[in-house]
Amino acid sequence: MKTRFWSIPVLSVLLSACTTVGPDYTPPDDTWLDGLETSVYGKSVTLASDSEADLATWWRQFNDPVLDELIESARRENPGLRLSGLRILEARALAAAAGAALYPQVQTLSADAAYAKRSSGPGESGFSSWDAGLSIGWELDFWGRFQRGIESADAAYFASVASQRDAQVLLASTVADTYWRYRIVEARIHILNKNAEQQARSYEITRQMFEAGQQSELDLQQARTQYLATLSTLPALEGGAAQLINALSALLGKGPGEIEASLVSDAPLPTDHKVMLDELPASLIQRRPDVRASLWSVAAQSAQIGLAEAEYYPSIAIGGSLGWSGNSLTAVDSAGLLGAGPAVRWTVFDWGRIANTVRIQDARLQQTLEAYRGTVLNAAREINDASIALDKSAEQRVLLVETVDASERALEIATIRYREGYADFQRVLDAQRVVFTQADRKLQNDGEHLRAIVNIYKALGGGWRPDQISEMLPPAVLEQMQERSDWGELPTLPVIDAVQPPTTPNDNSTEPSP
Repeated sequence: MKTRFWSIPVLSVLLSACTTVGPDYTPPDDTWLDGLETSVYGKSVTLASDSEADLATWWRQFNDPVLDELIESARRENPGLRLSGLRILEARALAAAAGAALYPQVQTLSADAAYAKRSSGPGESGFSSWDAGLSIGWELDFWGRFQRGIESADAAYFASVASQRDAQVLLASTVADTYWRYRIVEARIHILNKNAEQQARSYEITRQMFEAGQQSELDLQQARTQYLATLSTLPALEGGAAQLINALSALLGKGPGEIEASLVSDAPLPTDHKVMLDELPASLIQRRPDVRASLWSVAAQSAQIGLAEAEYYPSIAIGGSLGWSGNSLTAVDSAGLLGAGPAVRWTVFDWGRIANTVRIQDARLQQTLEAYRGTVLNAAREINDASIALDKSAEQRVLLVETVDASERALEIATIRYREGYADFQRVLDAQRVVFTQADRKLQNDGEHLRAIVNIYKALGGGWRPDQISEMLPPAVLEQMQERSDWGELPTLPVIDAVQPPTTPNDNSTEPSP
């Protein structure tokens, strides 16, 4: 019987001799990031080692309960964020499937039995037979093909985690930007109505004076024209406000108009907000979720080259079978069969298929490297663009505040001079138009400044937290999936974080636990 197990020591030797073909992951060269100076932040960003600002919840610095609730509600209900959580579950299942390749891949169990009865002649007779068998096939990961597959699946899992966090960043910035755009439009509508009321009074006074013969029809028609022109801009602003409410509703997973009543806020617009940071731009860029996701994509594709190169080498497997059979006719006892042996499969002539498959995977790796480089460059550009916009909108705001003050004073003087008979009514109309125009320009500038604030926090990768699956998906969704398919413990396992891929295939310090 000992000779039947000759493969056990051979298996041990083979396992000890296993190697992993293909290139190990090599981090892309981004040392140029260390040369980024703090000037990339511009004037509006202050570096302070004792800063208490938390990038993860940057919107809380504005002390606006309505904005806080909108973002928290979006995190619970946004369909896009839920999709990102589902992709993590998918990647986790793929990683578990890849790990299963290390174990026996073929298990076949067969069994059959039969019974026959004959009733002709003086008596009855019958017989029975039975047969059962079990076969197992185990392909050894001699060249690291399965290990590379596990590497790639693990990296794809970590990329999905980083992508979900990038979705959090985009969601928080989009909600804040849309909310503040709505607040700006509402303020513009308020200014327009206030100006229209003033122009309506001027128009009514002019009409009364014209009817009394104290004013010309020209003054009357000019006052009427300006009043109606102001009113004509109201529908467009009201339509824009309604569309922004609908946009917020969609982000929160609500129907049109469901959240309008909850948007009333007394919190001032944070136009004087100062961005405080305690880290250099290089470190913040490397922490951005989209940069991490791109880096993990490089690692996932790097492993695909080794998986393709493994096809050059023979596939070595160990097979075994166990059988048992018998019947009631023979006098001998039932018989058993036990066997084991190696199997080798080797594609000798492939006419360049394997070589070209390796080239395909290598080209895809280079594509992911270029995509990563583009992601990092874009991150640096976004930070600088937002900083420039923040600086310039702040400079423009100072001038516009003075312009509004000057225009209001000019209107006051024009009104007094008209009442005293030293100026015609056209000067009053011109002053009213300038006041409205400059006040509206200032509000639009406030909107641009707020957008720059949002964009700089977005560019810095702020607005995400390490959620678990139970926080990404509501219980009803998880229960529905469990009823439809057996997900086992996958939804309850912790979502593991990893900063960057390992540089060797045997480093399991960042391996997920699917």
